[in-house]
Amino acid sequence: MKNFADFNGRKLFPSKIICVGMNYAEHIKELGSGNPKEIVLFIKPNSAISQTLFLPEERCRYEGEISFIVKGGELAGVGFGLDLTLSEVQKRLKNKSLPWEKSKAFDSSALFSRFVPFNDVESLKLELSINGQPAQNGGVRLMIYKPAEILAEVKQSFTLEDGDIIMTGTPKGVGSYHVGDSFKGEIISNGKVLVTGGWRVERAAS
Repeated sequence: MKNFADFNGRKLFPSKIICVGMNYAEHIKELGSGNPKEIVLFIKPNSAISQTLFLPEERCRYEGEISFIVKGGELAGVGFGLDLTLSEVQKRLKNKSLPWEKSKAFDSSALFSRFVPFNDVESLKLELSINGQPAQNGGVRLMIYKPAEILAEVKQSFTLEDGDIIMTGTPKGVGSYHVGDSFKGEIISNGKVLVTGGWRVERAAS
C-alpha cells in the first residue's frame, strides 16, 4: 500500500517527493558548500514517507522545509516537512562523485505535517523547535529559488501527479538528533500559524 499525505483532511498518495538542495545562502555557508550554478533537484520515493520520526543507526541530520503538495499541476497546499539525511553516507558518496539516493531517499526519510491551503506564498515561513528550543527558521523571502521558479523548473523534467510533494530546501540550523527528542514544526503566514507538525524520535528497528 502506498503512503499518503493529508491535504486538508483528504488522503492523497504521492508518487514522488521532489526536493530542492542548497536553496538558502546561509545553509550553503553552514555546510561549507559552493554555490550551485543551477537549481539542485533530487527525488525521494513514496516509500520514504513516514508518520514516525526514527533515528537510524548511521549519523542522521534533520532539515526542516517548507513543503507543497501538488494538485492539477499547481502548488495547492503547504505543510511542514522534515528531510532526513544520512550525513556521513552523503559525504562519502559526494567525495566519490556518486548519487545521493542512499543518504537521502531511504525508508522513513521524509515526514510531513498535514497540508493546508494558502494565499500569500511570499509570506510563508517555517519555524522548527526541538525539545522546546528554537532550531531553524526561514522563509520564502530568503530562498534563492522561489516556489514559482521551482515549480516551473520541476515541470521541465518531471510529470507531476496529484499528491506529489515539493520540498523547497532547508535554512541554516540543521543538525543531529537523539532518541526521545521532541520536534515541533510550524508553517506561518503573515504572523498566523497555518499548520503544525509534531514528532517524538524513536529508535529505528534493526
